[in-house]
Amino acid sequence: MHEAPPAAPAVPPEPLAPAVASEPLVPAEPLAHGLKQRHLTMLGLGGVIGAGLFVGSGAGIAVAGPAIVVSYLIAGALAMLVMRMLGEMSAAMPASGSFSVHAERALGRWAGFSVGWLYWFLLVVVLAVEATAAAQIAHGWVPAVEPWAWVLLFMVVFTAANLTAVKNFGEFEFWFASLKVGAIVVFLVLGLLAVFGLLPDTAPVGMTNLTGQGGFLPNGWSGVVAGVLTVVFAFGGLEVVTIAAAETNDPARAVGRAVRSAVVRILFFYVGSMLVIVAVLPWTAQQAGLSPYVKVLDTIGVPSAGQVMNIVVFVALLSALNANLYGSSRMVFSLAERGEAPRGLLKVSGSGKGGGVPRRAVLASVAFGFVSVLLNLLWPDTVFLYMLNSVGAVLLFVWALIALSQLRLRERLEREAPGALTLRMWCFPYLSWLTLAGLLGVLLLMLTDDAARPQVLWSAGATALVLMVAVGRQRRERRVRKGSADAEAGAGAEGDTEADV
Repeated sequence: MHEAPPAAPAVPPEPLAPAVASEPLVPAEPLAHGLKQRHLTMLGLGGVIGAGLFVGSGAGIAVAGPAIVVSYLIAGALAMLVMRMLGEMSAAMPASGSFSVHAERALGRWAGFSVGWLYWFLLVVVLAVEATAAAQIAHGWVPAVEPWAWVLLFMVVFTAANLTAVKNFGEFEFWFASLKVGAIVVFLVLGLLAVFGLLPDTAPVGMTNLTGQGGFLPNGWSGVVAGVLTVVFAFGGLEVVTIAAAETNDPARAVGRAVRSAVVRILFFYVGSMLVIVAVLPWTAQQAGLSPYVKVLDTIGVPSAGQVMNIVVFVALLSALNANLYGSSRMVFSLAERGEAPRGLLKVSGSGKGGGVPRRAVLASVAFGFVSVLLNLLWPDTVFLYMLNSVGAVLLFVWALIALSQLRLRERLEREAPGALTLRMWCFPYLSWLTLAGLLGVLLLMLTDDAARPQVLWSAGATALVLMVAVGRQRRERRVRKGSADAEAGAGAEGDTEADV
């Protein structure tokens, strides 16, 4: 993929750091510390509340019925455990590369290289989906402006925002997330009032819709499993919190607080929303392609419910676009720091109001984002579909490497830097192993599903390709180091011979 200067082998592992919590376990980065705790907390809350919840949840209800609540509980618990492990490592070793840095420290350079580039590719491909979907909504409001023009506008605006001070990104995400969280809170309140018959022209529904139309498990436990496969990816995006933590004044404290607050509240929002939806309406009343939120709001008499949710989904898409651009730029910047990406990406804007921003990394990420958008507009059912399938299951691979890294690093941290463990994974190592087994189980179940199988196979192919590049680079660098060492030894021996003469 690129040439990089030789680096020290990852085995044997070097000591993590002195056992002092106040000292960083990774070198300080030249990035600005413009994010505040409120930015990080709201980023954690809003990062995963997107179109996957507001629109995509309807597909889960269709296969699981009221038991979609159980599906969300299982998928949410899995995501919460992954975030707890990631939070433990990020609080001890905050870095813009987050889990890529952790994987390198725990498993070797091949792991850090692979997970970093896979995650970057995931973000810039999904960015195209978000930009295109937001453009379609905007085109519906203003038909005179073509979708491609809206895409261009969104990309330019958010590129400009990410090229300026990081606090601008934080403010964008704070207000975007606030709107999404506020919308869900209002929805929950209205839904509960409808369930108890406290709204005008409504009668209490009680448990009728939860137990009717085939019961709580109309499609059995197989429906619950199918629901898990449908909704688990909706929790992707939480990882950006640990990437952003490196740009706060107190990364260890900030990421700990954000992880503690975000995972429980997000689980409450997701599970609470689904419970309200299947309680207010029979699960058979959901229509394919229509947001279940819109259906519920229409039923309880909220005027212009469709347009209200369109606005919320539009904001959710732009929020995800902004977060993905930020996350991808920081990930590739971290890869460049460790010699795994071109060194030219390390250029950071100077001091001042907009200083400390990796502008070249932002431009590199948005450039590929533009390519992805173009492919999505020109060949959505061929070239771009293959790209999208190639990252379809990458999130699960990333989560699995997070679990493996935590299993390897926890004992080293306790031995070499116990004071840094300000946030700990519960019931270590049992829950860590259980999480890893759960992730592997989801991947195996996806292989048995006709719709999900192509995503696993294409993602496995993309992962194998990146792994081959990583291993090939390491072997090449070993040969270079060995050649240099042999040359130095030969020169030394020649010098000794001349001295003897």
